[in-house]
Amino acid sequence: MNETRRALLAALADGPVSGPVLAEQLGVSRAAVWKQVEALREEGFAVESGDGGYRIVDVPAYGAAAIEFGLEAPYRIEYHDEIGNTNHRARELADEGESDVVVVADEQTGSRGRLEREWTAPSGGIWASVLVRPQRPPSEAPMYTLAAAVAIASAARAVGVDARIKWPNDVLVAGSGETAESTQTERKLAGILTEMEGEADRVSWLVAGCGVNANIDREDLPPGATSLRAEVGDVDRRVFLQRMLETFYDLTAEDADLDAVLGAWREHAATLGRRVRIETPRGTIEGEAVDIRFPGSLVVQTDDGEEVVHAGDCEHLRPS
Repeated sequence: MNETRRALLAALADGPVSGPVLAEQLGVSRAAVWKQVEALREEGFAVESGDGGYRIVDVPAYGAAAIEFGLEAPYRIEYHDEIGNTNHRARELADEGESDVVVVADEQTGSRGRLEREWTAPSGGIWASVLVRPQRPPSEAPMYTLAAAVAIASAARAVGVDARIKWPNDVLVAGSGETAESTQTERKLAGILTEMEGEADRVSWLVAGCGVNANIDREDLPPGATSLRAEVGDVDRRVFLQRMLETFYDLTAEDADLDAVLGAWREHAATLGRRVRIETPRGTIEGEAVDIRFPGSLVVQTDDGEEVVHAGDCEHLRPS
């Protein structure tokens, strides 16, 4: 039934379509088309029926069908008003054999971030976990975190927020009147938590969990965080999420060149050109972040030479 709904939404996105034409396109009866249209109306769509056929004239603010309407990426949306954790649900769907599903919630009650840090996820944010099954080796999985960060930063810039990416998985906004290169107060706008399961040569499944502080008061967020509302006012979450998903898909589709992710990441980077301190399992590395390398490693110029950091907890330092 979800496939029929997606096909119906895709057909209606192009303008008025008659019942008989829809029935033929979808391979169902006219009665089934009518039932699907009524289901859309129950979900909040305003669907007119005139001489030219069915036409969508208004779309609900949020929800599965609303996000799928006009989405130019092959994802099914599973929406929850409230859920413990979208990544947990995406992993359940992976165990059930699902793929190309985005679990979306208005509110998460059991959120967590990288290194099991607490993550506040109240109503009004964009909490979404993308489940995919890429035909790629596990060594390339970090590229999906970079792609998700680019997708979020790009969508934020489209609504007027100068978002920058902090390696490895945060999206930041510089303090008022400051630049990404200056001494500054940076506030966290979004984070990414990527999880995967795989064999030596192939990813079985991968979940890119994205949390964006969207239409939330800054006072309701932890210290050091900001929101789209605090920066530019409320945004259309449906459109913002669609832009995110479309960019993520364009960067990571099976026929995509993952090397292109690195160039896009550099364009949005807050970390490059900055002095950083990175806590790694091997110890602390301090120096200037000078580049990003496949599959997502940070190149740091230290007093003792160049270090390539594959994973770690990164802190931006003030210029010495």
